[in-house]
Amino acid sequence: MAANEGPGADRQPGVNKPSQEFSAYCEAEFERRLNSGEVFDEARYRKAMNMVLDRLIKLEDEARA
Repeated sequence: MAANEGPGADRQPGVNKPSQEFSAYCEAEFERRLNSGEVFDEARYRKAMNMVLDRLIKLEDEARA
């Protein structure tokens, strides 16, 4: 398979989708909160993060169609 075929062939190298950027931000924020020593609801944080990620991915998929 050529380099310009297959999944992600229409993307520019080094350019992330909004869902990838958001996921990376959320993971960094999650680690920051864990290391802060303050109490936060980890399950609620993950649930909210996944809800937003699901929506972003749907919007990205709709934009490609």
